[in-house]
Amino acid sequence: MAILDERFPEYPQVFKNLLGKASLYILTHRPFPADLKQLTTEELTAELKAASGGKVGQKRAVLLLAAANESIGVPEGLDAARLRLTQCLEEIFFWQKQLLQTEAAMEKALAKTGLAEYLLSIPGIGVVTAASFLGEVGDFTRYEDWRQIRKLAGYNLTINQSGDSKKGVTKISKRGRAGLRSILYQAALVLVAKNPQFKALYRYLVTRPQNPLKSKQALVVIACKLLRVMFTLAKEKRLYDPEKVLGSYRRQQLAA
Repeated sequence: MAILDERFPEYPQVFKNLLGKASLYILTHRPFPADLKQLTTEELTAELKAASGGKVGQKRAVLLLAAANESIGVPEGLDAARLRLTQCLEEIFFWQKQLLQTEAAMEKALAKTGLAEYLLSIPGIGVVTAASFLGEVGDFTRYEDWRQIRKLAGYNLTINQSGDSKKGVTKISKRGRAGLRSILYQAALVLVAKNPQFKALYRYLVTRPQNPLKSKQALVVIACKLLRVMFTLAKEKRLYDPEKVLGSYRRQQLAA
């Protein structure tokens, strides 16, 4: 935020997430060093705890006051800066409200499909991902095989037949819905961090002795694996089973 860069450049070092509850409270009520210097550590600690539900307290208060006391921010013209900051925050709050309303609508629409229970049983898959996925693929009765959706996303493999130096190289076609491809790829990023089975598979793909994949290549494989899992759960109307996700052959590879 340009206003902070000018008035309180040290602030992002204290609050990495500027849109967290504690940070938004400070930006709304005491955004500049001059405001914070009027408080004791105990007073600021109490306000931070109240704003964050007890998640942020004395440690952050000490850091924030130290930053305020040592700040190199411009101290003049704070009234105008405060007005600009208030207007920026009002816009942020507006879009946050819009986002919550959109997510609520997506959750409602997802529930109507009758597939929410199955798709949301995958650790790491939330309402937005599941609803966006269904919004892209539509009615599952149209598909007989998960590979049809893979082709729809442009994740099917093709061989480069052009006359350039990469002729003969196998790559994904990208001839499909970019939105669906993006949803699956972004979901893959989350799964390799939060889902034990997909994390193990990703680690295997990038470290296996023969033909290890680069990070992006492995994420594409994860995205396709996720697509296959989501397709199976939705078509067969069953819940995610960690024991069946990788299969016995893949589990043997991971164990080795």
